[in-house]
Amino acid sequence: MCPSERPPVEAHYSLGSLIGQTRSALVASIERTLAQRGFDITMSQFLALKQLAANGPMSAGELAQALRHDPGAMTRMLAKLEAKGYLCRHPDRRDRRALRIELTEVGARLWQDIRASVDACLENALVDLDAGEREHLATILQRILRTLACES
Repeated sequence: MCPSERPPVEAHYSLGSLIGQTRSALVASIERTLAQRGFDITMSQFLALKQLAANGPMSAGELAQALRHDPGAMTRMLAKLEAKGYLCRHPDRRDRRALRIELTEVGARLWQDIRASVDACLENALVDLDAGEREHLATILQRILRTLACES
């Protein structure tokens, strides 16, 4: 079949579109799972808690950069998480003008609980893939990430 005779590629079959749709569906599934389990937390808030749990105290700017989040929106999100008692801000030991953000005990316990819920959600998303397919998918995604990291 000649290129001009081929039917147009549907948007949902393009790789970029599939990656975007998969990400959107996964985020929706995670947020739905968290809500069903009684957690009042968005995906962005989950990612902020994850970053703090993995890396320890950070400044708001460092956290915004790590999550590729707008600094103003990050400040508002942090205020919401602080109001819920999940994190606290305290002066940086080296620079009293700066604040460090860290998980509270309540936030650390919440992180453990929501992490288990998100892990179950991710496992459900991959249920139709065998171990070899999962490994192959991870390898391909890591290669794509490495390629994109070289561009920055």
